[in-house]
Amino acid sequence: MGKKKKKKDKTTAADSTTDFEHTEAALEKRAAKYVSAKDQKDAHAKTRDFSYTQNREVSWLRFDNRVLDEAFDETVPLFERLKFVSIFGSNLDEWFMIRIGGLSDLTLLKHQPRENKSNQTPSEQIDTVLGMLPDLIARQGRAFASIERSLADHGLTRVASEDLTDADRAQIKRAYDLSIAPIISPMIIDPRHPFPNLRNGNLYVTCALDGEDEKGLLGIVEVPTSLGRVIKLPSTEREYRYILMEDAMLEMLSGCFGDYAPTASAVIRVTRNADIDPDGEGVEEEEDYRQHMKKVLKRRQRLQPVRLEVEGYLPEEQLTEVRERLGLTSKRVFQTDMPLDLDGYVYGLEGKIPEAFRPSLVFDPFVPQVSPMVDASRPMRPQVEDHDVLLTYPYESMSPLLQLLREASGDDACISIKITLYRVAKRSKLCESLIAASENGKEVTVLMELRARFDEANNIEWADRLEQAGCTVIYGQEGFKVHSKICQITYHDESGISRITCLGTGNFNEKTAKLYSDFMLLTAHRGIAEDGNTFFRNLSLGNLKGSYSYLGVAPSGLKPLVMRGLNREIGRARAGEPAQVFMKMNSLTDRDVIDKISEACCAGVRVMLVIRGICCIKADIPHKTEGLIAHQIVGRFLEHARVYAFGVDTDILYLSSADMMTRNTERRVEIAYPVLDPACKERVIEFVNLQLADNVKARRLTREGTWGKLAPAPDEPRIDAQELLLAKAYLQTEEYADAAADASLVAKANPMLEADASQTLQALPRIGRYEVDVDGEPQVRTRIVTPREFVREECQILGIGGESHAAAAASHAEPAPTAGEAPAPATPTAPNHMSSAEKDEAPSPAEAAPNDEHVPAAAPEVPAASEPKPEGKPAPQPEPKPEPQPAPVDARVIEEEPPSERTSRGDAQTTSIEIRRPNRFAVALKLIGLGFAELFTGNLTRRSR
Repeated sequence: MGKKKKKKDKTTAADSTTDFEHTEAALEKRAAKYVSAKDQKDAHAKTRDFSYTQNREVSWLRFDNRVLDEAFDETVPLFERLKFVSIFGSNLDEWFMIRIGGLSDLTLLKHQPRENKSNQTPSEQIDTVLGMLPDLIARQGRAFASIERSLADHGLTRVASEDLTDADRAQIKRAYDLSIAPIISPMIIDPRHPFPNLRNGNLYVTCALDGEDEKGLLGIVEVPTSLGRVIKLPSTEREYRYILMEDAMLEMLSGCFGDYAPTASAVIRVTRNADIDPDGEGVEEEEDYRQHMKKVLKRRQRLQPVRLEVEGYLPEEQLTEVRERLGLTSKRVFQTDMPLDLDGYVYGLEGKIPEAFRPSLVFDPFVPQVSPMVDASRPMRPQVEDHDVLLTYPYESMSPLLQLLREASGDDACISIKITLYRVAKRSKLCESLIAASENGKEVTVLMELRARFDEANNIEWADRLEQAGCTVIYGQEGFKVHSKICQITYHDESGISRITCLGTGNFNEKTAKLYSDFMLLTAHRGIAEDGNTFFRNLSLGNLKGSYSYLGVAPSGLKPLVMRGLNREIGRARAGEPAQVFMKMNSLTDRDVIDKISEACCAGVRVMLVIRGICCIKADIPHKTEGLIAHQIVGRFLEHARVYAFGVDTDILYLSSADMMTRNTERRVEIAYPVLDPACKERVIEFVNLQLADNVKARRLTREGTWGKLAPAPDEPRIDAQELLLAKAYLQTEEYADAAADASLVAKANPMLEADASQTLQALPRIGRYEVDVDGEPQVRTRIVTPREFVREECQILGIGGESHAAAAASHAEPAPTAGEAPAPATPTAPNHMSSAEKDEAPSPAEAAPNDEHVPAAAPEVPAASEPKPEGKPAPQPEPKPEPQPAPVDARVIEEEPPSERTSRGDAQTTSIEIRRPNRFAVALKLIGLGFAELFTGNLTRRSR
């Protein structure tokens, strides 16, 4: 009786920490996260078509399986393959903590919500994915065993118990006696020693114990987390031999429990639900939000277990006791022969690899290069004011952004810096610059999102430091995480007030900027600056429904922006015009967007997707998603950028912090921002083209919702987009341009490349407009335009005003640069790409426009000049009316006419510089042996279906 009472008391105590989490009100609130706002209101949601969609959790498992593919890829260095095995496991840990944890809670509801892609309840979803897991975990084990055997042949050996020598055992005993035994606390579970709280993710050595009077007791001892898991054994210069701490403890287990002798032993690890709602119980009015979040993190350690992992053998009686104490079913118990928590030691092994084997076991070291759009020897502010700068991580360095902030912190003209921070490096130079700016008297405002999952503690620490330095630290709105990445620097000097706005697809994080593929835009565009200022003002007032001229801001404005872009292309396709949509994101789960993509496919729009992770749509479903092209890229770097582009000539191009997931579009503060500068736009286009051409790391979505490997022809070259972008980053850096080492780097990126052809990578193509094929070759007609023509064309493309407005915009253009400098970017007014059906329902653009700009209430249709032209003679170009210009201006190339059709321009006030480039993206790379299966800006005008 006493034992049962203890167990009951213990359970009651544990449950008291999560009482609110399991109340009906809390569960209903959390259930709303799994249902879109439209589904909550729409009675027709029950009649959805599920033939072309798939369950989110199933799609996620397929993504993680794709990660595991890299562990079997023999072209990947051996130790890097071990990392992919570890990544597969750490991904699975987080998925159990968040997704399975959240779904498990929802199974307690009387009326469980149904997921809108598979029509399954939480209970049904859990049953489905738990049935898929054993095969995946077995595959992970096979990959680990194979890689570990091969590593032993390359100087990195984990020694098994049966292979230990006397010298090894002596070393283990010394390490155990000196470091481990003094800090461990073995426990025998009995009525006086109740079952302990097993901490989330920690390792525990467990065993069955026999004593003189008692048999089959359960013994538990926690593996210390304060010590490194790798214990070095006697090694040589060419071989590093080691044992893991938990294995060393198993070797010494006989002396741990006094008179009790272990008869069987195993290592176990518990995964607990971490899907806790930080705002669930609300925050006391007097309570600091940081203190509230610290309490939340403590509660997380005692939430409901969702998984038990077992390495080794534990008798059924003891295993059942552990499982029942944790409240888990047998389906939640996973047994394996490989070490648990690979993430806890694999990365530390990299420094132990013998030097003789290192080059063949790891990727070649790579240092992010300085962007060719900046001169690192000059101050950043005038460069950004002269032209937009687009950084491409990790191929290009984050240093221009850090330099800009560092200079601003000591610049007398800088009066304020405002920034949103979601995930910050533990050692952040960016945050140090914010502290320096505050100490120098600048007004520094930081919106620190304390609810960034698994980064809460680090963000709380930085919030404390920033506030102590004098920064104003604010937090996100209740129920809405601020996931946007924006920084704005305001200057006040003799010329008045000016701003530089920095917008990213990824975090302001120096560590991830070397690992994640992202974009960061630095711009002095006045319209974007005004929107940025409005954004920060709205955040400080708690206004989530502000109006913006250039930015699409969730939760109210970002999803409609994407839907309008899709609607515009659908309208064009139905009118018999060429239409195209490209989207790159981490995950696609928003049902409204999925349905609109299906509608676009049915209308004849060419839809191309690059989705790294979850993809809840299926491809090539008859009459639903026919013609849909969806690729997935998993490689050395984590694909993290989000790109949304519309039109066959990509006249509308947005980058964003948001995926098309309901949580991002409806329950977060996100930003989509336009790429207006032609040079920056072209950089995005060539990046996308390379990704679509990838046939090494890319996979293609099938009608079953799986990812199929591409099968290039035998004579088709292998194209690895990440490796080519990496090589290109080196080649575009001036000081490396002629280095022979970099030619070999390019050759390694693609064996088809000749070393002497590496320079051609510096001339990768730019956006062009394409006609139908003539004799099997695409015909391209481009032209050179004056700045005034460019402004007018941009106004037309963006649907703003007519000739008078374009002329007015041209007359207010930025001052012309001096000879030899790059021209300043044009400053078009607000993007507007609504379909005609939506214009009547849309709010007046004038309401969102800056005060000094006129925006008409109805945007005109995009003129034919912005569309691909039919085969035949080029349309005559209108002669610009001569107007006084302050100085000669270098024109940007928008199109380029064939020599036979080029005519001289009589505009004496404008100097046009002709820049020749390849007619098509593929042409440039054919010089170096590359071919393409799909092209983003390919020949689209008469594509048959």
